[in-house]
Amino acid sequence: MNTAIQFVDMMAVAVFAISGALAAAEAKLDVLGFILFGTITGIGGGTARDLLLDTNAIFWIADTRYLWICIGASVATWFLGPLLNSLHKVLVWADAVGLALFSVLGTIKAQQMGVAPVVAVVMGMMTATFGSIIRDTLLNHEPVLLGPEIYVTAALLGASSYIVLQALAVPESLVLPIAIGLAFALRACAILFDLRLPKYGR
Repeated sequence: MNTAIQFVDMMAVAVFAISGALAAAEAKLDVLGFILFGTITGIGGGTARDLLLDTNAIFWIADTRYLWICIGASVATWFLGPLLNSLHKVLVWADAVGLALFSVLGTIKAQQMGVAPVVAVVMGMMTATFGSIIRDTLLNHEPVLLGPEIYVTAALLGASSYIVLQALAVPESLVLPIAIGLAFALRACAILFDLRLPKYGR
């Protein structure tokens, strides 16, 4: 399972790096801009998590493969971006995949540090959302989590379902894909069917 978790972790970094590079494409930046925003988005959430958990080393400093993944994904997006019919649509879906992956992986990494389950859930949500917040803020876009459709709730579902499934003694080989699938399914439904939580009203 550790090998599977590491593979999914690297895939999540790559997907979020692609979403950052696609945002740079919408802003018509140069290739260094692609790499900058791809890297910030790919490692931003995990960096915030590791800093708050006071780990021995930030994950991408301890393992530079994560940086190379961000750089490679960003450069690939630079070349493939012009072939895409809709940059924004691909960005939205890449962000949804990254959200689902990171919400669960962030929870797992926090849990490995021995924190309480509720803290692990919060770390999972932060890992899934912080990179996109930085990306959108630097590009002067409205942060995606402030959009009308369900976003943070999908991260909450992924993180909390992982904890619950573990408590129910579901086999570890099933917990990871089920939790990721639930988070992605909710975010996908929000995108396709404009699902929203009720707004505050006096």
